[in-house]
Amino acid sequence: MEDAVSCVSSHDQLELATLGRLTRQGIITDEDFRNVRERGWRWGSSLIDVTIGLGLARAWDVYGAYAAEAEVPFVDLHQSPAERMIIEVDQRENYIRLELLPWRRERGGRIVLATTRLAPPQREWAEKRYGADGYSMVVTSKFDVLWEIQRVFLEIDDEEAREGLFLRNPRKSAKSHVSRWQLLGFYLGTSALLLGWAFAPKWTTILVFWILGIVYLSSFLFRFVLTWIGAKRSVDIQVSDDEVAALDERDLPVFTVLVPMFREAGVLPLLMASLRRLDYPASKLDIKLVLEEGDDETIEAAKRLGAASTVEIIRVPKGHPQTKPKACNYALRFARGDILAIYDAEDQPEADQLKKVVACFRKSPPSVGCIQARLNYFNFTDNFLTRMFTLEYSQWFDFLLPGLHFLRVPIPLGGTSNHFRTSILRDLGAWDPYNVTEDADLGVRLTQAGYTVGIVNSTTFEEANGHLFSWIKQRSRWIKGYMQTWLVHMRDPVALYRSLGHVGFWGFQLFIGAPPLMLLINPILWLTTVWLAVQPVDPLKDLLPPVVQYISLFDLMIGNLMLVYFGIVSAFKRRYHELTIFGLLNPLYWVLHSIASYKALWQLMLSPHFWEKTEHGKSAATKKALAAVAREGGRA
Repeated sequence: MEDAVSCVSSHDQLELATLGRLTRQGIITDEDFRNVRERGWRWGSSLIDVTIGLGLARAWDVYGAYAAEAEVPFVDLHQSPAERMIIEVDQRENYIRLELLPWRRERGGRIVLATTRLAPPQREWAEKRYGADGYSMVVTSKFDVLWEIQRVFLEIDDEEAREGLFLRNPRKSAKSHVSRWQLLGFYLGTSALLLGWAFAPKWTTILVFWILGIVYLSSFLFRFVLTWIGAKRSVDIQVSDDEVAALDERDLPVFTVLVPMFREAGVLPLLMASLRRLDYPASKLDIKLVLEEGDDETIEAAKRLGAASTVEIIRVPKGHPQTKPKACNYALRFARGDILAIYDAEDQPEADQLKKVVACFRKSPPSVGCIQARLNYFNFTDNFLTRMFTLEYSQWFDFLLPGLHFLRVPIPLGGTSNHFRTSILRDLGAWDPYNVTEDADLGVRLTQAGYTVGIVNSTTFEEANGHLFSWIKQRSRWIKGYMQTWLVHMRDPVALYRSLGHVGFWGFQLFIGAPPLMLLINPILWLTTVWLAVQPVDPLKDLLPPVVQYISLFDLMIGNLMLVYFGIVSAFKRRYHELTIFGLLNPLYWVLHSIASYKALWQLMLSPHFWEKTEHGKSAATKKALAAVAREGGRA
């Protein structure tokens, strides 16, 4: 025990001496020295982590000074990479956790470890692994360790990111989106339909429209029930400012933040400014920019901003599929935090969001596997699309999610501002890289595994997509993902029913499965109603009898009245009174959804795993914010 205390004390002295050397070298100021010591004590963190986390000095300089004070060599792993033969695959997690890597084998067989710390945890692991005299240590930068682990384990990590879920549980993966039984059911249904139209066209058409009408109305009625239930309840886990202030920063966990980006160089300065505003100990933030190999523009932009000196850059190897969930899976392999958050490139989370999430998890039962922050838009007044998007999000968070939560129906997660218990995320197999709405799929798998989703009273502001063609691309991806999610989980409907229960199972059908079908049906109902209304002598009267017109007209009237109702109550709930008139235009907005749904169906058949890239940074609000960041200096 005394040896351990002595060792810890000597390492603290070593870090303090490192700060002194940096001060003498003029790399940090005397004020920086005092600031680092004060925050190190307040945060319960290593002085080296505090110095680098605050961006006071380059990691290269800090670790160089640390090595000099310890009188051990400092190595550049870019120039002198590790020997692959001495690296053990089964120790990869320890390499990440301890920030070290076997570097060389000396002639006598002794292993030289490249490490960022000459501290007790590293020495204890090394002694247990190699024996007291079986190793020595050199110092390197933590970013060098990260890059070297990426290089050495590239093939293993890439395969795990792409195929991990499929290899362990192929029935839960959208890699093959239609099972043989589903395909057989489709062929049998199509054959029965064709035979019916051949021998009894009138009654077959009536039956088809009755079935479509039931699905159409059931989906709307379920949303109405959710809205009615949600209006009386709040699903938010309330965390007060006093609770945030009462958190002891020494006890806060390491928090991993993943930001997957692709061709986002333009908004990167705004992202880095948003991340700097997070009120969380910088030494306990494990921020990773997840960039695609070959996206040289974004990678170079990150370097120009100095991002690589304060956050870690993960380069995702090229390969199919090139999707956000695959990138997140790859980055998850390097995550060190107990809690893990996902943000998009244009996100602006409220400063205290991470602390609120920690408080949320602490006051929630272990069954809460994910905390979702609310989402809203900072440019909702731009045009018709952004206003409708805002009403849609209002209905989602103020009505639908509370209703789903109350009924214990799987909650489709939002694509951003999800905060997971990292251990649970890994146990579930993380994201499905072949599902283009991986968030919805993961929400279903969380519920099946017995976990719930909580909503924290914190908001992340996003950029609403206000360009028509870009909006259709984005929305078609979302709809295609819902189609994928329904197909995947309906491969074994009996298992789904057993895991979700009666209400959860039928809620899944009506909230995940029915909406894409409803959007596909909508134009059919419109066209049928118009056709029968304008034809004085109907040449298709045997195929489209008057009862079909009545069904179509009834469905359209009820459906569109509900759309208007949803839009208006959503505007009133948020006190967006200026958007009330736009609630009346909700049926027009859903016409755009129908266009996107047919694009989604086409892609589902031809390119199910293709990821439609959403362009960010187009709004006037974003451009204004970028200009403000540029005036402030723009460095990360």
